Amino acid sequence: MQITRQADYALRAMLYLAELDPNQRAATSQIAEDQHIPPSFLAKIISQLSIAGLIHTSRGARGGVSLARSASEISILEVVEAIDGPISLNECTEDPSACTFSEDCPLRDIWCDAQAELVKRLKKTSFSQFITKRESLNAETQLEVA
Repeated sequence: MQITRQADYALRAMLYLAELDPNQRAATSQIAEDQHIPPSFLAKIISQLSIAGLIHTSRGARGGVSLARSASEISILEVVEAIDGPISLNECTEDPSACTFSEDCPLRDIWCDAQAELVKRLKKTSFSQFITKRESLNAETQLEVA
């Protein structure tokens, strides 16, 4: 399984928004430029994230994009699933009848376990964790320079 480019771009856009002050908005053109995302591709992603209730968008001179909830309340899983749909390592994890071995498949348990672990990890990882990690790295770099 590989995360789609669209989901990767969505994660980058969300991280960008998570790093803003809570009441600050960003122009999609600025997100696209700073995150190296094609603007037309980002427009589609922004629309999907808005429909999923993860971001707010507003038009006009004071418009822009912002998180719908705090960075600590938005998980990586929510963003990936908003773009790519539910995570599925193999079609048999959702539908055992998709496999010719059905419930007797010797590999099904490992696929189901791995999928459950991945979903659990992505669900418990919020965007605020990345901000904290980046702030720590920046502080360490500043100490080394001084």
